[in-house]
Amino acid sequence: MRRSKLENYEAILSALARRPLTVDSIAYRTNMDCTLLQQYLESLLRHGLVQERIISGKRRLYAITERGMAVFRTLSFQRYLDKIAKSIKASEIETTPTQVIFDGEKEKAKD
Repeated sequence: MRRSKLENYEAILSALARRPLTVDSIAYRTNMDCTLLQQYLESLLRHGLVQERIISGKRRLYAITERGMAVFRTLSFQRYLDKIAKSIKASEIETTPTQVIFDGEKEKAKD
């Protein structure tokens, strides 16, 4: 099943919330193509949600910023609230009262 853009951004931020990672590591953890991932990372960099760190001259690591962590927490909390709302809605359907008529009541209803 395909993920939405928002879900892709959330997956990237989730992977980076634990520790800084290379593009390949992020791609593996998010199950995303590196070319597509690079486009998402550029957008996250532009908006200040992720920062790029160059280690040992060539190695690039990506890390989540404080702003990125705040956005990630908000997205996670929204997903949590959606899950609760769905479970409440499901439990309301299951507990909807239905009218039950007993044999004695059937006779009274006929009169």
